[in-house]
Amino acid sequence: MSKDVLVVGGGAIGMLSTLLLARSGAAIHLLEEHSLGKESSWAGGGIVSPLYPWRYGAAVTALAHWSQDFYPGFGKLLLAATGIDPEVHASGLYWLDLDDEAQALAWAAREGRVLRAVDILEVHQRVPVLGPGFERAIHMPGVANVRNPRLVKALRAALLAMPNVTLREHCPVTGFIQEGGLICGVTTAAGEIRAQRVVLAAGAWSGELLATLGLKLPVEPVKGQMILFKCAEDFLPSMVLAKGRYAIPRRDGHVLVGSTLEHAGFDKTPTEQALASLRASAIELLPALADAEVVGHWAGLRPGSPEDIPFIGALPGYEGLWLNCGHYRNGLVLAPASCQLLADLMAGREPIIDPTPYSPAGRLG
Repeated sequence: MSKDVLVVGGGAIGMLSTLLLARSGAAIHLLEEHSLGKESSWAGGGIVSPLYPWRYGAAVTALAHWSQDFYPGFGKLLLAATGIDPEVHASGLYWLDLDDEAQALAWAAREGRVLRAVDILEVHQRVPVLGPGFERAIHMPGVANVRNPRLVKALRAALLAMPNVTLREHCPVTGFIQEGGLICGVTTAAGEIRAQRVVLAAGAWSGELLATLGLKLPVEPVKGQMILFKCAEDFLPSMVLAKGRYAIPRRDGHVLVGSTLEHAGFDKTPTEQALASLRASAIELLPALADAEVVGHWAGLRPGSPEDIPFIGALPGYEGLWLNCGHYRNGLVLAPASCQLLADLMAGREPIIDPTPYSPAGRLG
């Protein structure tokens, strides 16, 4: 069997890459080791912004800005096409007691983003459930969050409706087919699958797969644990972030609190220690959560990469192999721009942004 393009990895990056590539009419085969969208894309918080956008370089900022502007319309398109609402919810975000508040405000002025310092009394008026003891705040009103489990469900439904897309779940890829320096497919437990081009979008597992070619991709798993509370629908009107922990309101009243940063290999086991730490942070931020039920606790693996800059583009010396991986904590944030950039490069179109910072050339070991 042969396809125009094989996409390895069925998270948000892999599914959206497939969607955009398929729109050109190419025959796409998407392979996922487990179930589509059930790894870090499902496990994350879904804030449509880097947690501290001013702390990133220009490469991440360019992808983030393009994606943030794209998400509201994209959510509506997915809802219209699939009947599944990803719930792109522009709740805004308050950062509390930042050490680098001045740098944040300077960054916003330079980048033309709406961000302002607000009196802490105003924050308590707008977020009455906020805990005491905070002294300073900055606010970005336009920041949205997307309900990521619904986003990946909508993407899967959209792909199932495309006649030129084949989805294969529970199909682990074990290596690449290489002939004369050309990558022309992959090997799986079910046999070989050939294609003119292969896109590697396997998140934290991307390095493991490239190692089968003797390449060292500096992408490693970074574990993050989250907890979910059930509250009244109007409990939390805005996202809040302090001391590295955040609370995210969903439209139905669920409040998501995260997250940990752990270097524990590929272990995704939730721990009691993390549960206690996250719950303590939640109660410090929003004391009323002390009486709320924890209805979920899980862990996911982020694909950590140097300077958090993803690898997007062709891999030199391995014709036919393309990368779209290494987004660390920002996979959902950067997915639209990353996948559009990849699609532009693969189609030979003028790219949406300068692709140079993301090129795999010279960045692998």
